[in-house]
Amino acid sequence: MSAILQRQQNLVEEFQKLTDWEARYKLIIEKGKKLAVFPENEKSEDLKVKGCQSQVWLKADLVDGHIQFKGDSDAMIVKGLIALLLEVYSGGTPDEILSNPPDFIKKMGLDAYLSPSRANGLFSMAKQIQFYALAFKSLLASRQ
Repeated sequence: MSAILQRQQNLVEEFQKLTDWEARYKLIIEKGKKLAVFPENEKSEDLKVKGCQSQVWLKADLVDGHIQFKGDSDAMIVKGLIALLLEVYSGGTPDEILSNPPDFIKKMGLDAYLSPSRANGLFSMAKQIQFYALAFKSLLASRQ
C-alpha cells in the first residue's frame, strides 16, 4: 500500500470514529488551525485556487523528488479542508499523487455533507494538487 493510500485510509478511519457531523466539522477546523503559517507576501493571484468561493492559496515546491504543499484560506472550514488534502498529499512524489485520486473525500462523506459551493471548492483544490503533480512530473522527465 502506498504512503498516500495509507494516509487516506487513516484519515477516513479517524473521521469515522466521530459520531456526528458537528464533531467532524470541529476536527476539520482543528486541522486547519494546525497548518503552517502561509506568509502574507506569498498570497499572490497566481497561487489562488480557481473555483473556490473563499480565497484559497496553494503553493507547491519540489524537494528531492517529493512535493511539499502549503496552503491557506480566509475561511476556517476551508482552511481545514486544505489541511486534509495536505495531510494526504504533501511529501508524495508526482507519480504517487497522480496514481492516488482523492477517493477519501467520498469515503468520508464530505461531498454529501458540505454545501455544494464548498464541495466544488474542495474538488478544485484536489484538482490543483493533481495539476502541480503533473507539472512536476513533466519537469522531472525533461531533466532526464
